[in-house]
Amino acid sequence: MPQPDEIRQKLKKKRSRELRAYFREVVQQEGFFAALSRTIRYVKRRWAPKRGRYLPKRRLLDNQRLADTTGWVKISVVVPVYNPSRQHFEDLVQSVVGQTYRNWELCLADASEDNDWIRELINRYDSEKILYRAIENGGISENTNEAARLATGQYIAFADHDDVLAPHALYEVARQIAEFDPPMLYSDEALFERNWMYPTVGHFKPHYSPQYLLNVNYFGHLVAIRKNLFDRLGGLRKEYDGAQDHDFNLRALEVAGSALHIPKVLYYWRQHKDSTSTGIEAKPYVAEAAKKAIDDHLRRIGVRGWAADGLFPSTYKVDYAIKGRPFVSIIIPNCDHIPDLDRCIRSIYEKTRYLQFEVIVVENNSQVVDTFSYYEELVNTYPRCKVVVYDESKNFNFPLVCNYGRQSARGHYLLFLNNDTEVITPEWIDEMLQLCQLEEIAVVGAMLYYPDNTVQHAGVITGLGGYAGHSHKYAYRGKSGYMFRQACVQELSAVTGACMMVKTEVFDQVGGFDAGFSVAYNDVDFCLRVRRRGKSVVFTPYAELYHHESKSRGSDEEGEAAARFAAEQEKLLERYGEDLLFDPYYNPNLTQDREDFSESDVLPAE
Repeated sequence: MPQPDEIRQKLKKKRSRELRAYFREVVQQEGFFAALSRTIRYVKRRWAPKRGRYLPKRRLLDNQRLADTTGWVKISVVVPVYNPSRQHFEDLVQSVVGQTYRNWELCLADASEDNDWIRELINRYDSEKILYRAIENGGISENTNEAARLATGQYIAFADHDDVLAPHALYEVARQIAEFDPPMLYSDEALFERNWMYPTVGHFKPHYSPQYLLNVNYFGHLVAIRKNLFDRLGGLRKEYDGAQDHDFNLRALEVAGSALHIPKVLYYWRQHKDSTSTGIEAKPYVAEAAKKAIDDHLRRIGVRGWAADGLFPSTYKVDYAIKGRPFVSIIIPNCDHIPDLDRCIRSIYEKTRYLQFEVIVVENNSQVVDTFSYYEELVNTYPRCKVVVYDESKNFNFPLVCNYGRQSARGHYLLFLNNDTEVITPEWIDEMLQLCQLEEIAVVGAMLYYPDNTVQHAGVITGLGGYAGHSHKYAYRGKSGYMFRQACVQELSAVTGACMMVKTEVFDQVGGFDAGFSVAYNDVDFCLRVRRRGKSVVFTPYAELYHHESKSRGSDEEGEAAARFAAEQEKLLERYGEDLLFDPYYNPNLTQDREDFSESDVLPAE
């Protein structure tokens, strides 16, 4: 097994080759100066000073101050105050007073032990927009509710007493409300230590992802909600202190149905020893409160499941009860490559805990005589295993082979599996099935690793490289990934067909895989067609397999294979157009050039 340093060096060389290839591609398509410009922006992003890097240009902020916002909503910023640092609190107040949007109010419920200096500071602003009330300390939830009772705006936005709002935060929230009238909104955020103008990292979030939100409260800040909805829900609940916002978000979404995401950094979250931005270790009671909130949410929506600790602190896992013992048909296309197939089959039968399955090997144009001898041995050795022969095409066509395999399948669920995969986790079928059984979910993908224990697939992001790429590719196994996305169940635009579970009825409804994508992007196209029918595609990190990458297919990088690959790229782009380039589960502030969730060379705010 390669050592970590050896793996790291290989990955650096591979990424270096990919960057050089990408530079040559940009030169060919857009010209040398365009490629040079991108290189300069890349260098600037990596090494230039980071001051104010998430802020719009000053000209844009000035235009916002002068804009006609007549008829836009009043936004009440509600803040529970409890023994803040003088400088931290003043930073927060100044960030609200300095907003480019004018129709706001700041609602402060102060439970501090010494609040004389707080009153003095507020009086200096001499603003009728700052509403203040001294209260007895009732905990974070009750204190927040007290601040909300001061609010007279149509929407309230939540802030902590030691954080900072971006100067354009309320303008952007109000603009989205004026255009879309959403019941609930959330934005991207950045963390900082001392000076908010020098953030340490940005949190660039996906659009609303219900399963991801169950796994981790990724909404964070800034969150805004209609005041009447907040009142209807009864505000925050004291019994969930520590995870009161997670509980509130789940309850609000049960009514609102969804939340609008603003892909801009509108909130700066201060990192210090008492803040949850530094990790759950600062408030260890959070986990129990969060699991209680998730359990209660599942009970209210009528879904049988229960929350458990996730792979990392502040993440959670929902175990859904599998209804009955539904039958699963595992469909494996194959052409020779018996060592690969044998390893795959053995791993299924030796490791799989869930036994209500059949295996269908779809033979397609094998040339080696021993292959057919192995097939005879296979069906005699393993129960519920059969081989069907697809001989209608002399050229490899993955969709046609899979669709043919479906004709022989008896399962309520189809599990398409490459012959060069190897099962790792005994519960892999259980983990995929419990998600695929949910009404809103039709497709579930698994975590796949290269043999060197780096990630091969953690979901598919459309738009990467102009078409599609794998989430967290080459990341180390066991890591949390970007915002825990390597370690959480979540909705995605697509998953790989190398290990994909599908509801049989949905597979039939969409007409199976499209034979026009004979080798590449057939899985992406399939998932996008499923999503157009209103069903979700989900990735789970809890079903793990090795993928001995595409040995049975060969390379797409030269000759006839390269031409076919390019044609299928163009077909995908032609079919989905701009929609392909804007993945709702991948933030536009992140790069389109790599699979590592690094920041884009040019942020939309610029």
